[in-house]
Amino acid sequence: MTNYFNYFTEVEDHFQRVRGTGLFLLSPLDWALIEVWKNAGIPLEAVLRGIDQAFDKWRKRPAHARTQNVNSIAYCAQAIAVEAQALASGAPVKKSAEAPPFELDEIRAFIFRNAQALRNAGQQDLAALLESLDLESLYGDLEQLEQRLTAIEEKMIARLRAAVSDEALFESRRSLDVELKPYRGKMSAEQLSILEKQFLERKLLTGSGLPRLSLFYLHA
Repeated sequence: MTNYFNYFTEVEDHFQRVRGTGLFLLSPLDWALIEVWKNAGIPLEAVLRGIDQAFDKWRKRPAHARTQNVNSIAYCAQAIAVEAQALASGAPVKKSAEAPPFELDEIRAFIFRNAQALRNAGQQDLAALLESLDLESLYGDLEQLEQRLTAIEEKMIARLRAAVSDEALFESRRSLDVELKPYRGKMSAEQLSILEKQFLERKLLTGSGLPRLSLFYLHA
């Protein structure tokens, strides 16, 4: 399978390709949902298979029942859950050794840009934490580097949540409800709760202009 850190771009490219419209842009809801799957450890293979299955089922419907295009990856959520369960029920897949997906200089530049953005936003201590990372040592273990970046990002998000107004949270939840309404039947209550959390966090970061620190966003 494609490298672990290409999760977002692989899902986006595959959805666009199967949908047949390369210019289609994923919505904030779509990105939040992909992040939910990534954080839950849903294999990339399961997501890609689920997208295929969902579109195959949609295209087999009578023409009169296909009055609208599939405009969100949330349409594929149920099929992806089925494929994830099917993979989990099978034998574990042995991972093959892969070369690092990024050059060390790329990671250095990414960390530098994010530290500058944090410092400009008044988050001096978080910027210092980023700059203190021993990238040469961590380059040999990108999963550990990702864990450290995630820990810093979680501190950043916690501060944003503490500072946001109740009105802003209400507006974000209302926006999510509107986007999610056609797809609620395809997700469990637990999945919806996790998706809401991810969606709100993404909205907070976008609204504040703060960067994502995860290596998944290095080429974003």
